[in-house]
Amino acid sequence: MNLSPHFTLEEMTRSDYAARKGWKNDPDDKTIANLKRLAVLLEQVRAELGCPVIINSAYRSSKVNSAIGGSKNSQHMLGCAADIRGVNKSPDDLMLHIIGSDIKYDQLIREFDSWVHISVPNDPAAKPRMQKLIIDKEGTRAYS
Repeated sequence: MNLSPHFTLEEMTRSDYAARKGWKNDPDDKTIANLKRLAVLLEQVRAELGCPVIINSAYRSSKVNSAIGGSKNSQHMLGCAADIRGVNKSPDDLMLHIIGSDIKYDQLIREFDSWVHISVPNDPAAKPRMQKLIIDKEGTRAYS
């Protein structure tokens, strides 16, 4: 099922961890609606970067999220967040491109200098917070 021109439900719900365990990672209709909003945001990122966006992780069931040590309040469980990489782009390249654009995101987090977490607001009517953070072995702090 296509969520947008370049992103499918399959890639937004793929979990190697769940597959290894034989667990389902299937979203409900409300979560699919959130994934569609997220796909629209990712289309904007793709256009801004001028290259494909690779999804490391998007939707995670609460079981999968808990098993991998995700936050109890993870936006991934709502279908509102994705961890992404850009083809031939560093995480800082992604951050700087997105920050310098007109893209309205809820959170943008450079995680462990390996990928970028990007999200839409949990509530479709809410204004994006435009938070810019870094998470690494030193903890969480503002991205500057």
